Amino acid sequence: MRTAIIGLPQVGKTALFKILTGVGAEGRVGTTKAQLGVAKVPDDRLTALAGLFRPRKTTPVTLEYADMPGLSREALNEPSYIGSLRTVDAFAHVLRLFEDDTVMHVEGTLDPARDWAAIEFELMLNDLQVVENRLQRLEKDLQRMRDSQLSAERDVLLECRDCLERDCPLRELSVSPEQSKLLRGFQFLSAKPILAVLNLGEDQTEEMPAILSKYDAELASGRRGVGVTAVCGSIESELVELEPDEREEYLASYALTESGMSRLVSATYGLLGLISFLTVGDRECRAWPIRRGATAITAAGAVHTDFAKRFIRAEAIQWRALVESGGFSEARAAGVLRLEGKGYLVEDGDVLVFRHG
Repeated sequence: MRTAIIGLPQVGKTALFKILTGVGAEGRVGTTKAQLGVAKVPDDRLTALAGLFRPRKTTPVTLEYADMPGLSREALNEPSYIGSLRTVDAFAHVLRLFEDDTVMHVEGTLDPARDWAAIEFELMLNDLQVVENRLQRLEKDLQRMRDSQLSAERDVLLECRDCLERDCPLRELSVSPEQSKLLRGFQFLSAKPILAVLNLGEDQTEEMPAILSKYDAELASGRRGVGVTAVCGSIESELVELEPDEREEYLASYALTESGMSRLVSATYGLLGLISFLTVGDRECRAWPIRRGATAITAAGAVHTDFAKRFIRAEAIQWRALVESGGFSEARAAGVLRLEGKGYLVEDGDVLVFRHG
């Protein structure tokens, strides 16, 4: 799963990307290409299970991030830039709220809601151009021949055009599964889930709950596929220099209980519609990403394709119940380890053991 970090220039995108992934920004000036890096999804459940099983290896879920140069109409005309945007699964839109006399904001004054609307407009405008171009070709094709597939594509694209002309991003358009298949190849930008990442100053951290509430109401309330989180880039850059046991005390000095990077990665994970199931043992404890609503047989296939082909049953238990029991033998004796079939809907935090032929 890949998320593109987007936004206007000088809002702190690349600094956040470096903190998330450890990848530097050398040689980024003037390029329109994405820079890729990987971030670990924080998971206290995995830590607790590793403490019980003492594995040789602990493997968290990872997410891929793409650091994009400042988004503008000119950038969206660059094939390499637009190609990078189309292939991601979601956007993290960084909005600057911090004041800094040494950094000139691109619009002169800070206004996150205006900046959000500006980027949304550019995404929708690009999609509208794609829709208009495709509709023109479809009309010519349908004049030459009747084709139910082309007619269905035209109908759903007309719905898309109507939505975009009403300044409505395509992520808010309700379409059937059949229509969704017809639209999949277009990789529309405004159809992708988007996370507003509020980049605060150090003097704003105590106000973070109120700021989050304000912008959640303004940007995300009642909107499909939109989330809001907050970070403080200057604090995060200090955190990465500290030892793990010093970080908690440092965060507390700013009235924070967890790092913004943890919030950002976790929020991205949820925005993508993902949950984690876990597999454990003395060799490895591992978290696996899976779509919410996935079945046990799908989870088995995520671990190994042969597990899905030869699936018999899955032993399932919530991670906390396993930790409290002290292990699988104790959980079986207590009757809290369940046997589930291939149609079982996996829950977030399930520990699964697959029985297969």
